[in-house]
Amino acid sequence: MHTYLEFEKPIAELEGKIEELRHVSGSTGVDVAGEVAKLQSRLDKLLVQIYAKLTPWQKTLVARHHDRPHAMDYIAGLIEDFTPLAGDRQFADDRAIVGGLGRFGGASVVVIGHEKGADTEGRLKRSFGMARPEGYRKAQRLMRLADRFGLPLITLIDTPGAYPGVDAEARGQAEAIARSIETCVALTVPLVSVIIGEGGSGGAMALAVANTVLMQEHAIYSVISPEGCASILWRDGDKAEEAAEALKLTAKHLFELGIIDKIIAEPLGGAHRDKRAAIATVGDAVANALAGLSGLDGDTLKARRREKFLAIGGKGLS
Repeated sequence: MHTYLEFEKPIAELEGKIEELRHVSGSTGVDVAGEVAKLQSRLDKLLVQIYAKLTPWQKTLVARHHDRPHAMDYIAGLIEDFTPLAGDRQFADDRAIVGGLGRFGGASVVVIGHEKGADTEGRLKRSFGMARPEGYRKAQRLMRLADRFGLPLITLIDTPGAYPGVDAEARGQAEAIARSIETCVALTVPLVSVIIGEGGSGGAMALAVANTVLMQEHAIYSVISPEGCASILWRDGDKAEEAAEALKLTAKHLFELGIIDKIIAEPLGGAHRDKRAAIATVGDAVANALAGLSGLDGDTLKARRREKFLAIGGKGLS
């Protein structure tokens, strides 16, 4: 059963009618195939119309949708023989960051991702994908593992931001994020990052300083959440919709600004409506990105990654 967003009410009404007709047909034997086909055609057109005109705030809501596939869904769908690795070897294991070894397209890789959790219990256990310092230090450990054994690295970005609690600050949150960015920059293996939901602030950037940055069509990526931006600029969280517009956080905006390298199309109505198709499309995009980086030596990969991020800010500002 779908969970509908506010702007999806017309979609919910049509799908409700279709389901009602099918129920009547099942209980009475009346043939309603023709009517269902007409309603389905109207539904498909409505989905196209609504999702073609989403505002930045509406895209933010889609990116946060509870039913959207998370990192573990992509790992389960794309990575064979996945072996999770836990702990930062200093303090603890942070469940908001998942990672390990596996095979992608038959080749060994290391994969790291933010994991929000699939239900209420999981979200609390994983702090809604907001990592503490030990999570970023675990990520650094896995990055260095990939570098040591010459394995391509895939990162899956989906976090509102780093965990903001006092305990995280006490254990060096800012330093841990900075070290993760530094480790990304220093890698001599291919690094491909995919923004699969929310890409929030330094918490996202810590895993996303990649040779190729991919972003799903309805994901978002910004220096701060719309609510946080509104609270700072207007001292009014209700202006989040206005802030989302100003932040230029959509895939289209970020591609035009040169922040990301490619937009990955999502199934009609968003990744949450067809998880299997969304996962397959992301897999194809990652495979193509890794193919484009294969054959490059470590120094070249490192230099290109550095140059890529040093150049950000110049495109579209002249």
